[in-house]
Amino acid sequence: MAPACRWEDDPRLPEVRKELAMPVQKLKDFLDANGVRYVTIVHSKAFTAQETAASAHIKGKELAKTVMVKLDGKMAMAVLPASFPLDLNLLRQAAGGSQVELASEKEFRDLFPDCEAGAMPPFGNLYGMDVFVAERLAGDEQIAFNAGSHTELVQLAYADFERLVKPTVARFVSG
Repeated sequence: MAPACRWEDDPRLPEVRKELAMPVQKLKDFLDANGVRYVTIVHSKAFTAQETAASAHIKGKELAKTVMVKLDGKMAMAVLPASFPLDLNLLRQAAGGSQVELASEKEFRDLFPDCEAGAMPPFGNLYGMDVFVAERLAGDEQIAFNAGSHTELVQLAYADFERLVKPTVARFVSG
């Protein structure tokens, strides 16, 4: 019987670790510079918010998903619990805008060169855009979210998130 191959023995491991660390580094540097305590959660690759929650063993209502929207033609982030749908009409009303629509990946992917497509963290302030957070998340003690990759989350105190991002808290999820 051949000896079992161990992942730790794979010569590609340093490159893989570096590749996984790249997307989240800007966020970690920002959090560290601001004295924020956080936890990183590594999970198997997942692409939808609900898959990510399941993979990381976090309830869908406790995982924040970032949805890119165009609010009166300007890119913005809507941050809401993974288990809830975004109500564009409620977001438009809360933002005081005249038009809001979902942004396509093609429209926003170049705005996040340090992130995997669709895995950007809800720190619009790092990318020059407004952030709207669902009031359902604002009442939570902790917030967990994609950290720039489809395999890593960051969890921190909601109070720290609010202090650093200064999001507009609004009601834009139904239920």
